[in-house]
Amino acid sequence: MTPVKSSAQTISTLEKLFEDHFGFEPEKVDLLPVSGSDRRYFRLSGGSKTAIGTYNANTAENNTYFYFTELFRKHEIHVPEVFKISKDRKTYLQQDLGTTSLFDVLMKEGLTDEVRKHYHQALEQLAKLQWVAGREADFYQCFATRQFDEKAIMGDLLYFKYYFADLQGVHYDKATLMSEMEQMSRELGRIQPQMLMYRDFQSRNVMLHDGKVFFIDFQGAMQGPPQYDIASLLWQAKAQLPDAWKEDLLNGYIASLNNLHVSRVEEIHFRKGYLQFVLLRLLQVLGAYGFRGLLQNKSHFVSSIGPALKSLSNFMADNPQAPAYPEMRSLLERLSSPAMQSKYSKPPRAENAPLEVQVYSFSYKNGIPKDKSSHGGGFVFDCRGILNPGRFAAYKHNTGHDENVRQFLEHETNMPQFLQHAYGLVSYNVDDYLSRGFEHLSIGFGCTGGQHRSVYAAEQMASYLSNKYNIPVTVAHLNEQKWVLTSEKNTTQQ
Repeated sequence: MTPVKSSAQTISTLEKLFEDHFGFEPEKVDLLPVSGSDRRYFRLSGGSKTAIGTYNANTAENNTYFYFTELFRKHEIHVPEVFKISKDRKTYLQQDLGTTSLFDVLMKEGLTDEVRKHYHQALEQLAKLQWVAGREADFYQCFATRQFDEKAIMGDLLYFKYYFADLQGVHYDKATLMSEMEQMSRELGRIQPQMLMYRDFQSRNVMLHDGKVFFIDFQGAMQGPPQYDIASLLWQAKAQLPDAWKEDLLNGYIASLNNLHVSRVEEIHFRKGYLQFVLLRLLQVLGAYGFRGLLQNKSHFVSSIGPALKSLSNFMADNPQAPAYPEMRSLLERLSSPAMQSKYSKPPRAENAPLEVQVYSFSYKNGIPKDKSSHGGGFVFDCRGILNPGRFAAYKHNTGHDENVRQFLEHETNMPQFLQHAYGLVSYNVDDYLSRGFEHLSIGFGCTGGQHRSVYAAEQMASYLSNKYNIPVTVAHLNEQKWVLTSEKNTTQQ
């Protein structure tokens, strides 16, 4: 069913868990998109039933997830039910919440009253998670770090320093900054109260299902300051919530504490701590975007840097005394400057730059196509060294456009590394061609059938160049008329 033995074993285990729970075998198993973790997700369906299957080799992380799932559901906090767990605790079946996150609704509907209502619901549930479930949480169940303490805070600051600040070519006094970061870590590590902290509470981890908000991906929960989670949601870079919303939602969260009869919170100190953790979260996120985007060249994370810098700039403007460390303040002002924001914004299309890029996929069965431009400049990349999805029945009648093929190439092959090298090579020429006024560059990707690997690679290259340079890029799939899309078509071609 899938090409990799471990994946085939995982699906077999999930199918058995599905049958044990629902009483019949699933009719279909689809690999779902993977984000920043090593977990693999599948949607299993049969009849009117669906479920999400998960594989994660880290059993300690799984055990943490199972523990917190049970704890949260005990207190009627909306999280997916875990139906079945394999004996080795690496594979489990859980409730399918659909595909709509709070972030999706915000992007689709905008800043509506209904969307704000969902945000309030999420914060009400968060307060319950932190202060009610948190009262009886056993933090020894946390798989990695039990407490968001001084060391963990320093880790976030170093993440920002090494993976973002140090990559920008901005001069600063490294010894002074390190001293200030250590002082900031000590200060934030002493902030009380310390409750149950979600750690990655952002709108992509809030799902909308049956008119309710549900939480997912809370494996990283630990003891820590509750303000950090609020900052994570309200200051999420790509969400860009307006200040009026942030204040209203923060007020709503504090009102939720009163409804829960939480007596340990002094509002003035709570709000002060909230602002301190807003800054820390903004820096941690920039470190993550730098690592994933600038070092690993993942375009989604690169595109998030501009909005994150805008959020940092807004925070600095509204809080002229934060941070109260002169070297850090100076560095952050330069990093969030309009010039730096512009660097990570999509560049305006240069009217005097005539370069047009043609990206195409082709089949080596038909030979390498000839470039028809006047100078014949360009690249041809051979994708045949990448494991071919077309060799497996599950992908044979799909193309590089299809999500299951994309997931296969991104997570079961060396395609990501292959493309990183291709991006680097092509960028050398694009930079040079733009400076010299060249008009054409061709980039070809070939594979055996011109249907899976080359199609995916061509589309990814086009997206990369369009996002980085904002130049005209056209894509053509030269073997499209011969793609094997159905079993009948396959039979006639053979």
